Amino acid sequence: MNHSQNARISGLYIITPDERDTAELLRKVRMALSGGARVVQYRNKLAGALLRSEQASALRALTQQFSVPLIVNDDVALALEVDADGVHLGAEDGSIREARTRLGQGKMIGASCYNRRELAMGAARQGADYVAFGSFFASTVKPAAVAATPELLRQARQELNVPIVAIGGITAQNGVQLLGAGADALAVISAVFAAPDIEGAARKFSNLFEQGKTA
Repeated sequence: MNHSQNARISGLYIITPDERDTAELLRKVRMALSGGARVVQYRNKLAGALLRSEQASALRALTQQFSVPLIVNDDVALALEVDADGVHLGAEDGSIREARTRLGQGKMIGASCYNRRELAMGAARQGADYVAFGSFFASTVKPAAVAATPELLRQARQELNVPIVAIGGITAQNGVQLLGAGADALAVISAVFAAPDIEGAARKFSNLFEQGKTA
């Protein structure tokens, strides 16, 4: 399957919490997938190379069971090693073109664009399959993140023909306005993984997208 042509990023986009226990990580992600998560990004800032390899491989198998793409954060080599569906790059994580050369055409590349439309335009020109803007709301994971606005989404929606992901302090309550402004996907860590009922929290987000389709 050629992901960059066929798989559009949309729906609830979960980013994994920093969890050292692989079995616990899989339990949490499985619950989020059961609640309707449509994309999984593996991100673990605390893990060493060996644990990252183990966790990414295990998530690869789990996401295949649910037919959901696995994106690896900031690490093209790891994405290749586990045959992930793609990679997500921040502004300092190397060039999109270089990642494309290494990954080939069949994989997805996402780019963090913060609150800068010109960064998103450049990423799309270089072949990014989706772009991410944020932080939209105060985030416990990245308290110092730059601020993005729903207006930015509206403008970007006019100019870009790649999927747009919104990130940063998003909840099922405040996410509605971001979907209304043009976001295709909502990227979430705490609002799902810090919830007492992970599956239920994921389902609340999934329902927003279902409502959008029928609205």
